[in-house]
Amino acid sequence: MADITPLRTAAETALSKLFEATKMKYPTGVSIAREEAFRYFEAVGLPTRRVEAFKYTDLRSAFRDAAHPAEMPSSDTAKAAVEEAKGFAGIEAVRLTFVNGHLIADQSDLGRIPAGITVTPLNEALTVGNALLEKLTPVRQASENPIYQLNTAFLADGALISVEAGAKVETPLHLRFIGTGTEAYSTATRVLVTLGEGAEALVLESHEGPDGISYQPNDAMDVVVADDATFRHARLNAEGRDAVALSTLSVKLGAEAAVETVNVVVGAVLSRHQVYLNFAGADARAVVNGAAMLNGKQLADTTFLADHAATGGVSRELFKTVVDGEATGVFQGKIIVQQAAQQTDGKMMSACLILSDEGQMMNKPELEIFADDVACGHGATCGALDEDLLFYLMQRGLPKAQAESLLVQAFLGAAIESVSHEGAREALVGTVEAWLAARG
Repeated sequence: MADITPLRTAAETALSKLFEATKMKYPTGVSIAREEAFRYFEAVGLPTRRVEAFKYTDLRSAFRDAAHPAEMPSSDTAKAAVEEAKGFAGIEAVRLTFVNGHLIADQSDLGRIPAGITVTPLNEALTVGNALLEKLTPVRQASENPIYQLNTAFLADGALISVEAGAKVETPLHLRFIGTGTEAYSTATRVLVTLGEGAEALVLESHEGPDGISYQPNDAMDVVVADDATFRHARLNAEGRDAVALSTLSVKLGAEAAVETVNVVVGAVLSRHQVYLNFAGADARAVVNGAAMLNGKQLADTTFLADHAATGGVSRELFKTVVDGEATGVFQGKIIVQQAAQQTDGKMMSACLILSDEGQMMNKPELEIFADDVACGHGATCGALDEDLLFYLMQRGLPKAQAESLLVQAFLGAAIESVSHEGAREALVGTVEAWLAARG
């Protein structure tokens, strides 16, 4: 039988050349197996619609070319970019600042990290070695994903964040990722967060960049939550309008551990946010929400997987999408209940509000259950604004645009109100209001 050589796109060929040229540039180690990660990606390639997990998001078509990894910016360039950053800007927080994918020490609060938290720059950890590196990739399914493996292959910088057992950290830790430049570039960052037994912490993420540039961020966050610990997380995607933004969140939960996370999307022409949860301990709890506001020709993909592997796990997922113009929303969610995970309680819901005739929404919720004592369900809805409610508001003197904005805010509010930190919640509500104001 003749050998079959798969055709490679220009972007895939460029990625191979970039990897060979840059793989020795960054520190590595046993936990960062760059070579193995890229060979995995190389074998799979950029996913197309023929791959079930990417049925509605054709990355091979989206990546016409591979942008060169961004260099460390100058001090002046980084400072100017930080001055323009808006995400979670008004919140009292300890900030770690990444500009073009590199940790900028003099724009970060490394000198005032709260008691109970240790922050180690990833480059430093890889150079001198760090035991926490063994906890990278805590969820198996993430390692089987080409986007995550591409992040590993080109990983340039990041941080290891460790919260001591029993520490109740009240001050949020804000990871701000800022892009700047005039030519296309790519970034790959990885953050590992570990919480000791009984610890509590809140991490905020903001991602921003310039319009008019087809830059390509690929960020990943791994989280390991020990028994009885709580991880709270809010993420804002306000990337530039021409960015192709990929992101992954993987979380491993111990017994009676909890995670609360929300991802709000307004930026990027194409974005895909992947969430992988592993309920490794009994009676773990998770609240995973999302809110996306799309217009123009944007496409935002949220792909979610919850793997219940222990008894008594509770998961609640709510994703709200507002589609205007010719935009496309995508939700793919799966709850897996292993045979050992009796008494699992999982509920997953995706709801979409379409404000135009050209917009569209793709929903694919799934359940895969191998246990017999469970309470699991999923749902998906898609529709226009309620004409009766709109008429009611307009009859009371509100202009149509204002009435529509109030209904959209109410629709999205259910997903955002899960954010327990008042300042972060208000900032995300402000993002919704700004999007609606720009819509007119």
